[in-house]
Amino acid sequence: MSETRIAAPDGTGDFAAYVATPEGKDPAGAVVVIQEIFGVNESMRKICDWVADLGFIAVCPDLFWRIEPGVQLTDGSEAEWKKAFALMNAFDQDKGVEDLKATLAHARAMPGASGKAGTIGFCLGGRLAFLMAERSDSDVNVSYYGVGLDGLLGEAGAIRAPLLVHIAEKDRFVPPEARDKVVAGLQGNPHAEVHVYPGVDHAFARMGGHSWDGRAATIANGRTAEALAAALG
Repeated sequence: MSETRIAAPDGTGDFAAYVATPEGKDPAGAVVVIQEIFGVNESMRKICDWVADLGFIAVCPDLFWRIEPGVQLTDGSEAEWKKAFALMNAFDQDKGVEDLKATLAHARAMPGASGKAGTIGFCLGGRLAFLMAERSDSDVNVSYYGVGLDGLLGEAGAIRAPLLVHIAEKDRFVPPEARDKVVAGLQGNPHAEVHVYPGVDHAFARMGGHSWDGRAATIANGRTAEALAAALG
C-alpha cells in the first residue's frame, strides 16, 4: 500500500519499510512483520495486507538494507536460495534487533496508531520475533518456524509479554532434539504458548511456497489473529 522510512538507531542512515493500513480502524494497534531470508518480497507484502485486514497497521522493514537494500527473492530457484543464505550469513542479528526496536517505536507513533504494537516473524523473522520477546517492550510476539530458537532459551526469563511460537514438526532446518528443547524450555513460562504442527515442514504457512500446508496454516493463523487481538485490541 505504501512505504515509510525509519532512522537507524546507530545513526548510519535510514531504511525502508512496507506499510499496509486497515480500513476504518482508528485507532489501531500496529504489527511489525519480520521478513524471511528472502527479503521484503511479495509473500511478506501479502502477509502485511492480511494483518491490515485483521484491523492492524502492518509495517515490514527491510532488514538487509545494510548489506543490499530492496532484496526480493523467492524460494523458486537454487540461485535465489544461495543468495538468501548468503544474506542471512552476512546479517548482523544484534543490529537487526535494534532496527526492529526502532521500527516498533516508529509504528507506535504512526498516524492512526493506538500506541500498542507487536511483532510477527517467519523463518529468520521467527527467530527475531523470539528475540524481540526477550529484548524489547513489544506488547505481543509471534514466531513462525524460527530457526535456532534452542540457542536463545538462556534469555527466556526476560519474556514479559505474550509470545506465541509455531513450530513445524518436520522442519528441515530444526532437528527434533532442538524442537524438543524449545518446547521443554518454555514449558511453565506463563507468557509463552507453543504449538507443534504435526507432519509439516519449514515455511508451512507461506502460501504458494514449497511446503505450504493449508490446514496447519489456517490453524496457526487463527491462533495468531486471536493473540494479536487480545494484546493489541
